Amino acid sequence: MKRLILGCAAVAFIGALYVGLEADASDSKKSVTFTKDVAPILFNNCASCHRPGEIGPMSFLSYKETRPWARSIKEKVLAREMPPWHADPNHGEFANDRRLSQKDIDTIAAWVDQGAAEGDPRDLPAAPQFPDGWAIGKPDAVFHLPKETTVPAEGVIEYLYFTVPTNFTEDKWIQAAEIRPDKRDVVHHVIVFVQPPPKSGQQSLLVGYAPGEQPAVMTRGVAKKIPAGSNLVFQVHYTPTGVEKKDRSFVGLVFAKETPRNELQTRPIMNMRFVIPPGDPNYEVTSSFTFPEDGEIHSLMPHMHLRGKDFMYKVTFPDGTSKIILSVPKYDFAWQTYYTLKQPVRAPKGTRVDCLAHFDNSTKNKYNPDPGKEVRWGDQTWEEMMIGWMSFTFDSKAIKKPSVDAVGQSK
Repeated sequence: MKRLILGCAAVAFIGALYVGLEADASDSKKSVTFTKDVAPILFNNCASCHRPGEIGPMSFLSYKETRPWARSIKEKVLAREMPPWHADPNHGEFANDRRLSQKDIDTIAAWVDQGAAEGDPRDLPAAPQFPDGWAIGKPDAVFHLPKETTVPAEGVIEYLYFTVPTNFTEDKWIQAAEIRPDKRDVVHHVIVFVQPPPKSGQQSLLVGYAPGEQPAVMTRGVAKKIPAGSNLVFQVHYTPTGVEKKDRSFVGLVFAKETPRNELQTRPIMNMRFVIPPGDPNYEVTSSFTFPEDGEIHSLMPHMHLRGKDFMYKVTFPDGTSKIILSVPKYDFAWQTYYTLKQPVRAPKGTRVDCLAHFDNSTKNKYNPDPGKEVRWGDQTWEEMMIGWMSFTFDSKAIKKPSVDAVGQSK
């Protein structure tokens, strides 16, 4: 009788296991369609770039626009090349991590493997809305370059600087900022600095635009300050494309609705004194910054040019312990990404932030303008830079009456 009971139990277990496997197989073969399964993924993760007028070379807002790119989309997401995200997952967690989940990747792959069907149009979610093209929502204030600038068809253009008065009669706290290039194909980068009135502080970085760079969106409770009477200084780098263009780029600002807990500041941790030998495949450059007082690290953005290979931020605390807070093992000049830490890193007075970068000046670097030349610091893309941008707060800058509910929402 005992053998009979055990035998029946075994048969029942095997049967249940078979049914479970059959169900799993059935689930894996379920019909995947654009309207029901794929569109939500693309709308949530890709449409901010892949829509008309943006950096993505094709739009993913409809089935008709997306279908011709189905196989390419599958290849890019399987290789984790898209959405672009270059941080090593073994170091740090980031609030703006753009990586797709494995489930989303599998869904896209299954959709393509099944023939990339459209599905029932009634299943299609509403396309995301971007007010007037802005990723940050409708700005509270917009500032244009003072006039159109003619970008010639050819030649080398040095950095240009334009000063624009804000006419602010009171201090403004900025929760989000976004630069919009007027003629995207000739605008290599734009950086907007805050120039306060005389004796009111030093010039500070507000927001930047470069290929692949996201708008600046400050995390809850912190914001950047534009003092009353400040000017905005635009640093603009144009690159001719063979056709003369006229550009008048602009920046949009979203004000914090309530006073933040602390003022966010951005500074470069850079080294301008390097000489990369011809043909060197792994030239090392370092830079560092030591916190003069207690503070917190909020975000990071490595910057190099075409020979940039990898970049790492390492923090060493006063007690001697250290950790890597960002590692970018395969730097890509085409994607100037800033990385917002999910939780700010405490930096007591004496904390040192070390930046370690490597450059590939060899023939193996397909983007190398000239591996036979010695390379030094310079503004142009065929020269090099080594900057570890860092956004941080000092405890001493904390506002006396914080508002923990301050959130930047567009009007």
